[in-house]
Amino acid sequence: MAIPIPLRPDFDGPLLRRAAKRTKDAAQARRLLALAEIYDGGSRSDAARIGGVTLQIIRDWVMRFNARGLDGLINGKAPGNRPKLNEEQRQALVDVVERGPIPAIHGVVRWRRKDLVRWIFEEFRIEIDETTVGRELKALGFAKLSARPRHHAQNEVEVEDFKKGFPSELAAIQTSLPEGTEIELWWADEARIGQKNKVTRRWAKRGTRPSAPSDLRTQWAYIFGAICPKKGKGAGLVLPYCDTGGMNQHLKEISLAIDPGAHAVLILDQAGWHTTPKLEVPANITLMFLPSKAPELNPQENVWQFMRDNWLSNRIFFDYDDILAHCCQAWNKLVDQPWKIISIGMRDWAHGF
Repeated sequence: MAIPIPLRPDFDGPLLRRAAKRTKDAAQARRLLALAEIYDGGSRSDAARIGGVTLQIIRDWVMRFNARGLDGLINGKAPGNRPKLNEEQRQALVDVVERGPIPAIHGVVRWRRKDLVRWIFEEFRIEIDETTVGRELKALGFAKLSARPRHHAQNEVEVEDFKKGFPSELAAIQTSLPEGTEIELWWADEARIGQKNKVTRRWAKRGTRPSAPSDLRTQWAYIFGAICPKKGKGAGLVLPYCDTGGMNQHLKEISLAIDPGAHAVLILDQAGWHTTPKLEVPANITLMFLPSKAPELNPQENVWQFMRDNWLSNRIFFDYDDILAHCCQAWNKLVDQPWKIISIGMRDWAHGF
């Protein structure tokens, strides 16, 4: 018969019973009460009866308790099965997801989990299910996001040159201003909001396709919007037309939102009503134009996406006044959340120097 292992001397029965009373872990409390019986002079058989286990398990509890104290009687997390993918294979998965599929080779234009299951098997001869692939992707920092459109004729070299030359362009504007003048960076754009509305993603039961109201009527209004991400400010108007007259009104609105004594560099695309000589630019604003076909350089585009996804899509507008009311409400809600403007609008290439 094995000799009982003595319990560590720095605890006693009353102390273990108090610990059992405090803990919210039922399994730990049961083990503490069983070992408290031994401390109070009871037999190992009595401890096994209190714990509802065998003598061998009591011996295991004693060893765990002697080694780690009270924490040794808490169930640890099971290690689980050995991962099917090693670090090298995970890195290969990262690379192939970031590159995206080649339609002529892979037969799809976007990766689905079942496509990645097939790719992993063909590449490594490892059988893995879709749920596991989803967990791996999530652990690697991937999420299913909506893609940002990019113009097919975009000149990528021109876009990179704009980013690299941005600090020098800003410095040239700074030198033309009185010494000590603060520069605020603003971005502007326009969005058409109308009855022929968009339908966005929504949570729904797996395997179903949720519905959303849709309208084929064609009344609309335009939101002229501008943001200063660094200061979390915005200036906007909702107008019936998108033209030079509307842009002149918007420039006046932006001018009023600029801090006293500061000067704004307003960055915008090359739309006709932005570049026309008929534009009346206030004295505290300098215009800077983005490269053509590069809307991703303008954070105001992301503001439109946020407003549509959360406040303006999936609804029916009854008439022009209803469109006007919802557009004003959405823009005012955005301006009331400066932290949201900062989060959406900050760009390292523009603000990181």
